[in-house]
Amino acid sequence: MTTPTRQALMVVGGWEGHEPVQCAEIAAALLRREGFEVAVSNTLEVYTDAAIMKKADLIVPVWTMGEIKREQAQCLLEAVKNGAGLAGWHGGMCDAFRQNTGYQFMCGGQWAAHPGGIIDYTVNISEPDDPVVTGLTDFKMHSEQYYMHVDPGNRVLATTTYTGEHAPWIEGTVMPVVWKRQYGSGRVFYTSLGHVAADFDVPQVPEILRRGMLWACR
Repeated sequence: MTTPTRQALMVVGGWEGHEPVQCAEIAAALLRREGFEVAVSNTLEVYTDAAIMKKADLIVPVWTMGEIKREQAQCLLEAVKNGAGLAGWHGGMCDAFRQNTGYQFMCGGQWAAHPGGIIDYTVNISEPDDPVVTGLTDFKMHSEQYYMHVDPGNRVLATTTYTGEHAPWIEGTVMPVVWKRQYGSGRVFYTSLGHVAADFDVPQVPEILRRGMLWACR
């Protein structure tokens, strides 16, 4: 008996500054190398297509900002609650639909700021025994250091610490960078890394995403 091919749905659009198409192509290639069949949609209306949503083992949102209709959001939330995995990165997942708190509750966090813009910072592995980050060590990034409002129920796998150089009042603040969580029967994975496609040139960035997507998959 052959094993059914795992199905991933990527929903790509929103603010162009995050290079959604280019970044989605990187993630899609990671999934295809793992044997996934990847469907790509450029409309949020796909969330209301019951046949497509029922088939999806993994949903990868790549849609910064924008607005989502109530029915679209409800169908997405229900799909994850019923067991579809959700995995994403940076603003494509956790700076989407700023007015929709139900979506934010599912994701486990929401972008608030990136003090200093593009800067040098360090990512610290905080749960080295977790399969998503096992074998990885702390690494440097030159990108946006995301300051986020986060759910205390997240299982945090990597963090970053603010020096206070660009916002003195947050000096020493330890901020989650990578986390996973449960939403109903669905697994949710997020990494704040991946501002633009060039960020994926740092080897740890695509590897963390690859492992996270595999973990989240139904």
